[in-house]
Amino acid sequence: MSDLMSAPVKDLRPIFYPSSVAVVGTNRVVGTVPHDIFANILKSNFQGIVYPVSPKERSVAGVRAYKYIVDIPDPVDLAVLVFPSTVCNLALEQCGQKGVKGAIIISAGFREIGAVGIKREEEIREIARRYGIHFIGPNCLGVINTDPLSHLNASFARKMPQEGNIAFLSQSGALCTAVLDYAQAKHIGFSKFVSFGNKADVSEIDLMRYLKDDPKTKVILIYLEEISDGRALMETAREIITEAGKPVLLLKSGRTREGAAAAASHTGSLAGSDEICDAALKQAGIIRCSTIEEMFNNAIALASQPLPAGKRVAIITNAGGPGVLTTDAAIAEGLELARFSEPTLAMYRKSLPATANIKNPVDVIGDARADRYKVALGSALNDEAVDGAFVILTPQSMTDIENIAAEVCHVAGSQTKPVYASFMGEMDVSAGIEILQKHNIPHYILPESMCRAFARALFFKKHRDATVEAHIRFEDVKPDCARSIVREAISKGRRYLPETEATQILASYGLSVLPSGLATSKQEARVVAEKIGFPVVMKVESDDIVHKFDVQGVVLNVTSCEEAETAYESIHHHVKEALPHAVIKGVNVQKMVTGGEEVILGVKRDPSFGPVIMFGMGGLFVEIFKDVSFCVAPLSLRDADEMVQEIRAYKILVGARGAAARDLVSVRQCILRLAALAEDVAEIKELDINPLIVLDEGKGCFVADARIML
Repeated sequence: MSDLMSAPVKDLRPIFYPSSVAVVGTNRVVGTVPHDIFANILKSNFQGIVYPVSPKERSVAGVRAYKYIVDIPDPVDLAVLVFPSTVCNLALEQCGQKGVKGAIIISAGFREIGAVGIKREEEIREIARRYGIHFIGPNCLGVINTDPLSHLNASFARKMPQEGNIAFLSQSGALCTAVLDYAQAKHIGFSKFVSFGNKADVSEIDLMRYLKDDPKTKVILIYLEEISDGRALMETAREIITEAGKPVLLLKSGRTREGAAAAASHTGSLAGSDEICDAALKQAGIIRCSTIEEMFNNAIALASQPLPAGKRVAIITNAGGPGVLTTDAAIAEGLELARFSEPTLAMYRKSLPATANIKNPVDVIGDARADRYKVALGSALNDEAVDGAFVILTPQSMTDIENIAAEVCHVAGSQTKPVYASFMGEMDVSAGIEILQKHNIPHYILPESMCRAFARALFFKKHRDATVEAHIRFEDVKPDCARSIVREAISKGRRYLPETEATQILASYGLSVLPSGLATSKQEARVVAEKIGFPVVMKVESDDIVHKFDVQGVVLNVTSCEEAETAYESIHHHVKEALPHAVIKGVNVQKMVTGGEEVILGVKRDPSFGPVIMFGMGGLFVEIFKDVSFCVAPLSLRDADEMVQEIRAYKILVGARGAAARDLVSVRQCILRLAALAEDVAEIKELDINPLIVLDEGKGCFVADARIML
C-alpha cells in the first residue's frame, strides 16, 4: 500500500466550508489577483465572513482591512495567501499563530522556479506541519465550492460556475479558466472546482479522498501533468469507484515518448511511460481521456443519465446517413444494435410511415415531427432488448427542432434507461440543444463522441459492480534464494544477470525452466548436450550481450554431438566478430522444446506505478507487432485473465480454425508468479522471458530464454 493511502484522511472542511475567510495580501487595485480574489468572494454570495488583510490599506471594496491576520478579533478558518512568495512564510506563520486550519496559497515563485523556490516550498510545508494547517497550492488559481451552504469563490477565475454534481481538480491553473469558460457555454455545473498547483501539501489523492464522501459530487474529473504516486492514485480511484460508486475521469498530458532513452530489454522498449499509465488507469477503473472535450463528453453522460445495463443500443434518426455513421461508431466502440421485439416492431408498423425503416437504426424519415420521435423513442426504451437509445436529428425545412427536443426530454424523463442525443449542425439546432442540456440530456455534435461516452459509461459500471478479488500470493516461492543471487551480482557491480542466473531466480518462484548446462569448451558442449538429450539449443552467455540473436549468438535444433561442437565454435566466432570486447562466459546448452506457441512475459519497474507485468506474443517479432498487454503488480487472477485475453492473438492461444488450444492455465500461473517475484525483489529493473513456450492444454509451459537487468 502507498504511504499516501496509509496516512489519515486530511480534514479539508476548513478549505471548502469555512465560516470565515481572510484574504492575506489583498489590495485595492482592480484587475490584480489580490484584489480580484477578495472581490470574487464578496460577489459569490459567500455564506461566511470575509476579512481583507493588507498592511497598506485601511479598507478594500468598502470592507475594513486589517494590517495582519493576527489583528482580526474573531476566529478565521481559511486564509487565502496572495503575498509575494518571498514573504509567504511570514504570513503563514501568522496564520498558524491565529489558529487557522486551512489555507490556499495562490502565490507563484516556489518549486516551479528551481532551487530557491524549492527551499521556500519546504519552509512553508514545515510551518504548516507545525501548526496543523492543510493548504492548497502554492502556484494555483484557487478553490470554488458551489454548494449553497458555502458558495465560496476563493479564486481569480472570471466567473462563478453554476452549481452541478461534477468536481474538477487540476494541476494547471491556466487550464482551469479555459475549462470554466467551456463549461459555461455547455451549461455544465460543478460541485467543487480546485486548482491545486504544486501540491506541496494537499495532493490530488487528498482531494479525491475528500470527494469520495462529498454528497454534492457525483463525478470526479482530474487533470494531471505528472503522476507522483501511481499506486495511491489507483487505490484511491478503486475505493471511489467501488465504495462510493463515483466515476473518475483523468486527462494527463505528456503522452509522447520524445527524448526518452532507448530501453535495453523488449519489455523496457515496449512499456513506455504512457503505455504503462494507460494500463494502470484502466486496471483501476479510471476513464482516461485524450482531450478536454472528450472528458466532458463522458462526464455529462455519467453525471446526468442512468447507467446502461448493457451494450444494446437503439438508434433513432430522421436521416439514413447519420444513422449508418452512428451504427459504425457504435460497433467500433464494442456496442451492439438492439434487436427489437415483435411488439415494438408492430408499434412501428402501426405508427410510422410505410417508408420508415423500422429495423435498427430506426429512420423516422426527414419530415418527422415530434410525434414520430415520441413513438420511436418511447417504444424502443420500453423494449427489454434495449439498454439505451441514441437520438439523432438533422435540421430540415419541416423539422420542428424545439418541439422534438422537448419531446425527447419528456420521454427520457419517464424512463430509467439512458438517452443521448446528437442534433447535428450548429446554428439551426442551437435552441433544441439548449432544451436538451437544460433537461440533462447529454448532447454531442458528433455521433462518434456519443457512442464513446456510452461505452465509457459501460466501462465504469463494469468496474463499479465488480467483486473485489484478492491479490494472489504463493507459499512455495523462495524469495531469499532470488535475493541472494541478485545481491551477489550487485556486490560485483554487475547490471545484467546472464541466462543461467535469471533462470535460477525464475525457478525459485515456481516457473518451469528447461534442463540446461554451461559449457566453456566445445568438448564440454558435446558432453552437456548428450547428457541433456537432443535436440538442444545453444546460446552465448555474456554480461555484455543483451540480445543474443542480434550477434548470431544462438543456434537452434542441435541434434548431435558433432553439431554441438560446431555450434559452440560458430557462436564464439560470430560473437567475437560482432562484439570483439564482449567477455564470453561460455555457451548455455539447453533442452529444446518444439511444437509450442511462443509468448513473452516481462517486468518493468516504473518510477510511479512500481513493478509492471507485460504479456504478449513472443519470438523475434515482438517489437514489430507489439501485441502486448500490461498490468501493475500485485495481480489478482482476474487481472491475469484480462492480460491474456487483451492481446489480439488471444484467438490463436485458445485454438483458432481447429488448432489445439494452448495451456493458458499454466500461462496465468506464470504471470502471477512473475508478479510475485517483481513485488518481492525490488532490485529487478527489467526482466524478459522471451520466449515462454506454451504447449497444448494441460501440458504446461517452459521458460526458453530469460534476461534480467538490475
